[in-house]
Amino acid sequence: MPALECLKAEYTEVWAPSPIVPLIRFADRARSIASTGLDLLGLPGVEAPSSVLAELRSFDSICSWYGAKRQDLQDEVRELGLPFRFFGALPAAGARTHAADFFLREAGCTGRGIPRIPVAADLPVRDFAIIHPFSGSRRKNWALDGFREVASRLPIPVEWCAGPAEFLEGAKRFEDLYELACWLATARLYIGNDSGITHLAAAVGTPVVAIFGPTDPCIWAPRGDHVSVVRGDLDAISVGQVLSAVLAATGSMSGD
Repeated sequence: MPALECLKAEYTEVWAPSPIVPLIRFADRARSIASTGLDLLGLPGVEAPSSVLAELRSFDSICSWYGAKRQDLQDEVRELGLPFRFFGALPAAGARTHAADFFLREAGCTGRGIPRIPVAADLPVRDFAIIHPFSGSRRKNWALDGFREVASRLPIPVEWCAGPAEFLEGAKRFEDLYELACWLATARLYIGNDSGITHLAAAVGTPVVAIFGPTDPCIWAPRGDHVSVVRGDLDAISVGQVLSAVLAATGSMSGD
């Protein structure tokens, strides 16, 4: 997000995966990649519609992380003379640069990347915590029983959050990520694994405790003044460690 905002011009469109589109608040227009026809470029035996090519040619510059590893797409773009600049999709293996800073540098920008998602300033912060005990990979998930023990020891009520395909009875679910962001912004605390929702909570300014196992928080941790990271072997991370991180993130809570 910081890199995209840095690239903002007099007129800016952002084309992104459908679920991300509601989070793009700074651009003049945000569209899903599927709706633009961009995904038809470079496909063997598929000729991109002339309307798609005409629209792509209407831009002065197209900065793309999409297709960074698709040589077929890059070759077709070059042959057609489209105004693309392709950027690296991920930091190099072994790099110690945070992903947000990597994307900024790819875009030719400087500074420290701290993603922010603007929500209404008048959203009331209520005295409750949100826990999302899942992620995109089971290997990144701390034990559900651990989250439940933490929840039982917090001095405020807990509401649980889950994605559409994640089974958790009684959990709140949102189809629109911006609506989810607005709800996250009303919580006093968020606790979760290395997941997109954890990053979203940090980006709206909610105090966050992020639990990291196999992934490197130096590269992938959410950023913000009220983010506390617990890292280690997920089987060895204790409830006490997470509760200590809660205190660090909020500055006021006790798990006792």
